This record gives sequence, structure tokens and C-alpha cells, in this order.
Amino acid sequence: MPDDLLIARNPEPDSKLPYLVRIPLGAEGIVVKARETWPRASKVFCHRSTEWPADAEIIERWPVRACTRRGPAIDLILERARENRSQFVVTMARGREMVFWQSPRTTKQARPNVTLPRARAHGQVLEILVDSAEKYPWRFSAQQATTRRQRLTAGDYAVELDGEVIAAVERKTLEDLASSLLNGKLRYAAAELATLPRGAIVVEDRYSKVFDLPHVAGATVAGALAELQARHPQIPVVFTESRPLAQEWSYRWLGACRAELLQHRASEDTDEFVPAGPVPPKPASEASAAEIRAWAEETGVQVNAKGRIPATVRAAFQARHDS
Repeated sequence: MPDDLLIARNPEPDSKLPYLVRIPLGAEGIVVKARETWPRASKVFCHRSTEWPADAEIIERWPVRACTRRGPAIDLILERARENRSQFVVTMARGREMVFWQSPRTTKQARPNVTLPRARAHGQVLEILVDSAEKYPWRFSAQQATTRRQRLTAGDYAVELDGEVIAAVERKTLEDLASSLLNGKLRYAAAELATLPRGAIVVEDRYSKVFDLPHVAGATVAGALAELQARHPQIPVVFTESRPLAQEWSYRWLGACRAELLQHRASEDTDEFVPAGPVPPKPASEASAAEIRAWAEETGVQVNAKGRIPATVRAAFQARHDS
């Protein structure tokens, strides 16, 4: 068997873990079923498999620089420039073995100790459109929502009203936020969001992490972000600590946008049935000082050229206009 990291499709059609990963450790290697091909956004749950199939459909193959075992952990270093370090951790839970595949990015990500609510967003089960260009899309498994893949002209996740996209969210990891800010791509993405009735940018991390980026000055990223928000004040940029909380915020926000715009359209439909009555006169309390002084000069009422209008003069103005 080769000493490469092999990733293949799981031949079991009903398995919820669609990939097989062969770790080159030992004579035959260690084979696990996995949910993803790399732990990019969160830890990947794995389950040990019996053997590597002879006719495996290999989809990725990477040379390995080092693969060593230290107690319950297997450290893996690949021969590639990015995403080259990861770790498999073998543990026991409820009497059975569990394997988690993690990377430096997923191990340092925030883990807020919160339970996500199950309530619907504004009383509706949302259908969320997912941009077909999203490689590792949100599934909204903790929310009452369905998803549909299609090409979006703005954002990564959106909702429709009467067949028209009315709100969209642009999703960013912290690293993607920094790079897209500095190369200008996020400026164009924000301009596209601004063409919709509602748009937002959601970051799967904390704002404080902007100043911990390894290859760029935090002040540079923070300055570029401030310029973007000043240019597009109608587009909020929300830092949500983690990927699950980013999904939760986006689900609630998309639901609120759809409900608000639905109510707005309903009110527009009733405007034509409301007769336009005469414009009521402006009360004296709302009349400007200049209007009252002009009236006083015409009628001979004494009033100071500056300062506060006396209540008696305002009352006289009101009485004259009500009569």
C-alpha cells in the first residue's frame, strides 16, 4: 500500500459518512469513514472502517511528510503548501470508539457554550437558496429550514419573495475575510449585495481574532473593514464567533427580512383602497417661530424678534388659524 493519504468515495450508498480516508500508519494503514475530505470549518466526525476496498474510487491523493502516533492522537503532515497539518484523535464515548479529525484552524475556533433554539424564524420554515459555487455549504441542520442549490448573483445564502431574491448573506471565514478585503474582492461583493433590498456579511469568528492573523497586520485588515462599512452602511458586518452561530444568525436574519418585506408589500397593496383626505392644518405647537413672527407682524401682535415665542402668542396664532 502507498504511503500517501488517500481519500475515496464510500461505496456504501446509505452511509451518512460519504468518504473513506486511509491514514498511512502501520503495514495496512488505518481506514476511517469521514463526513468531509478535510477539517476546514469544524472537526470532522469519523468512524473506523474494516478495510480499504480494492476498487476504491480515489478522489484525492496527497504525499505524506510525517505520520506519527502519540497516545490517542495521530499527527499528520502533508506535502502541500496549505492545509497540510491535521490530527486524528481517538476517544471513547458512551462505551464506543469515536474518531475526530481536526486541524489547527478548527481546534482554536471559539466554542461558545450555548444551545441553539429550535423555534422557527418568524413562524416560517424557510427555504434558503445556497449559491452553487459554495464548496462546503451550511446545511442549517439545527434550524427549521430547507435548502436549494442555485446560482446567486449576490451573496452565498438568500431567500426569495414571489420568485425574487430579496435578502442575501455573504459568508466569510476570518482568513477569507482578510484576503478578500485586501485584494478588493469583498468590495465588489458588497456592491452586489447593495443592489438587493437587504444584504449582510457574516464572519464565522470573533472580531478580536482580526488582530491575531499570522501573515497580515491586524490594523490593516481592521482599517479595510472600516472603509467597507463606511462605504456601505446599509450592509451590516456581523462577527458570530463560530460556524454554527453564523448559521443561526443568518437563519434568523433572512427570516426577519422576508417577513418584514412581505408585510411591506402587503401594505402597498392596500394603499390604493385608502382615500386621500385633506391635509390637516399644522398645529400652532408645530409651527415654526418664523411663521408665527410673520403672522404677528401682519396682524400687529407684539413679539420679540429673537428668543422664545410666548405661549399667549402661540395661542392667538392657533385660535386665528382654527377659526
